[in-house]
Amino acid sequence: MGRLDGRVVLISGAARGQGEAEARLFAEEGARVGVGDVLDAEGAAVAGELGDAGCFVHLDVRDASSWARFVADARERWGRVDGLVNNAAIFRSRPFLETSLDEYREVIEVNQVGTFLGMQAVAPAMQEAGGGSIVNVSSIAGFRAVPGSISYVSSKFAIRGLTRTAARELGPLGIRVNSLHPGGVDTDMVPGEQKTPATYAAQPLARISESIEQARVALFLLSDESSYCTGAEFVADGGLMA
Repeated sequence: MGRLDGRVVLISGAARGQGEAEARLFAEEGARVGVGDVLDAEGAAVAGELGDAGCFVHLDVRDASSWARFVADARERWGRVDGLVNNAAIFRSRPFLETSLDEYREVIEVNQVGTFLGMQAVAPAMQEAGGGSIVNVSSIAGFRAVPGSISYVSSKFAIRGLTRTAARELGPLGIRVNSLHPGGVDTDMVPGEQKTPATYAAQPLARISESIEQARVALFLLSDESSYCTGAEFVADGGLMA
């Protein structure tokens, strides 16, 4: 038996990187997976490789109607929604005093507002299904300053507050909400100069994380193995914060 047998899980930003790794892993563990992304060709390819266990829906996480379509498609196709990973994010690197309001808002809209809208969209369907689990992907940048990344850091700090408050309000409905805080992950979003061995030499596990390693933590949080975990923050950073 798979750890997600019979469950329906939606993932934002699932066309590549961590989201893609999650989609493939969850399908292997018995879930039916909604692959959401603005990258249509890549997202459709991932869902296609999952066969009957996957379906791609174009998803702009900034738009409530796009989220509504994503949830409606899953319910029409599979009858329920049990899990959500709010994975979609963008990163912009620029000194604080050079960051424009438009650039700041762009990151906040995708990373923070997208997480808010995703939780709102799935909660009624999860309540109807008898409960569910939401994983909001934050970052270790949600715990500490990262010079040159004011918009990203702000959005990732905000996800911690969104997660804790939603956990308090949705817990009585049987819905668990937790946040995942990766360190460096080998994805397209991470600049090449931040992937070198020297970048990670000082941390206890002296290497960059692979996407599958983060996906395994998300799997734990979606499964019954984490049934008493909600409103919590799970760090997977190779020991960097230590």
